[in-house]
Amino acid sequence: MESKLKELKARLLEVYDLEAVSSVLQWDQATYMPAGGTRARAQQIRAVRQLAHDKFTDVAVGRLLDELRTLEQDLPYDSDDASLIRITREDYERAIRVPTDFMGDFHSHVAESYQEWTRARPADDFEAMVPYLERMVEFSRDFADFFPGYESVADPLIDYFADEGYKASEVQAIFADLREQLVPMAEAIADSVEPEDEFLYRHFPKEEQLAFGLEVVKRFGYDLERGRQDLTHHPFTTTFSTGDVRITTRVHENDLRSALFATLHEGGHALYEQGVRTKLEGTPLARGASAGAHESQSRLWENLVGRSRVFWEVFFPALQARFSEQLGAVSLDEFYAAINKVEPSLIRVEADEVTYNLHVMLRFDLEQELLEGRLAAADVADAYNARFEQDLGITPPDNRDGVLQDMHWFGHFLGAGYLGYTLGNIMSAQFFGTALRQRPRISDEMREGVFDALHGWLREEAYGHGRKFKAPELLERATGQPLSIEPYVDYLTEKYTALYNL
Repeated sequence: MESKLKELKARLLEVYDLEAVSSVLQWDQATYMPAGGTRARAQQIRAVRQLAHDKFTDVAVGRLLDELRTLEQDLPYDSDDASLIRITREDYERAIRVPTDFMGDFHSHVAESYQEWTRARPADDFEAMVPYLERMVEFSRDFADFFPGYESVADPLIDYFADEGYKASEVQAIFADLREQLVPMAEAIADSVEPEDEFLYRHFPKEEQLAFGLEVVKRFGYDLERGRQDLTHHPFTTTFSTGDVRITTRVHENDLRSALFATLHEGGHALYEQGVRTKLEGTPLARGASAGAHESQSRLWENLVGRSRVFWEVFFPALQARFSEQLGAVSLDEFYAAINKVEPSLIRVEADEVTYNLHVMLRFDLEQELLEGRLAAADVADAYNARFEQDLGITPPDNRDGVLQDMHWFGHFLGAGYLGYTLGNIMSAQFFGTALRQRPRISDEMREGVFDALHGWLREEAYGHGRKFKAPELLERATGQPLSIEPYVDYLTEKYTALYNL
């Protein structure tokens, strides 16, 4: 059995390396590649992805998994090897349903679509993206049809690419319950006095913004010996190995929040990836449990830590010293209120904590309509603006900051691109609350600008496991509870009741 397990790991390592090569190509396209390289890059990504898919779905992998079933049953469920065999078998049984050419065509389309989006968004050219969106709808429906018998066309996409175990109907029920809590909160806040935030929109030089954000995530625990930060059109984190986890951000020199909180957000993703135990590297276990689990960490570090008052009691003097002309006359109370100001906004990634999930919900609903044929790609911009006005009370003035603001619909399968953000918000409060209860020194350390205890707890309870456990199982193992909106709603209620004297 040992020799068979060794052979399986060798085959999986080859697939892992090919997928890492593809990630390098995609990272380069999103950061430094000249636009003229698009066609060749799409072909390169297609070739590597097809090869990876071919090697993973090789009948020899299926044979090894069958032969290792006895070993899996003999080992403890949560052992690394039993988990590897179990998770790989699940992945294999899904992957063999998907033709290699299909995956190659998809990844080639994504490369071309992404590049066109980088041109179309600043040009406010939605019409140019309609054919790409139509093709993405086709890809998404075709993929779902490889898994017949689904309740919703989105279910196979959620299962494969986002949060395995959740159905679209379950997600919509969770969203409906959360919406019932968030809308009255937002309405109550709207009747309150708005904090002043003009000082956030003064001129803040790019290099200084980048340096401050990077210093913060280093304090969180982001290891720059195993990572780096670069600029891009839409912030993301990518992993080539546990020794090379890179983050990206974008800078607006007249908006202090954008780069800072994007860096904190992506830093949270990077902490997760760097925290996966090196023993799991080279296998399907060497990444986060799900999209929602990953977002729980980016949102935890961005919001529950990075937008907390205790955090800024430590870091505001340093920020003030770096930007003395812009912030010298601003008090801590004023700054804390400004970065947590609740108001309808156009940009999802820069939305406040109370209204953020409304952005996610409307996008998730529109995805369902696209997938089910109730909405045509050409009509998405109008539908998006109407729903935005209905849910957030404002209408995007253009498509650049409307339907084109996110690249997800043009670079990912539909149905699976957004739900993880809100599931992650919900999970973040459960993880953070449990960590504070189990390790009270976390609060004391945070008052000193130290995050070792929090980072350590998360490494032990979440990061180190990689993908050994599905997200619902990981959450319950760490917190003792299944997914619940209650801790998240309690967190928002307590925070914003104090901020707005509700």
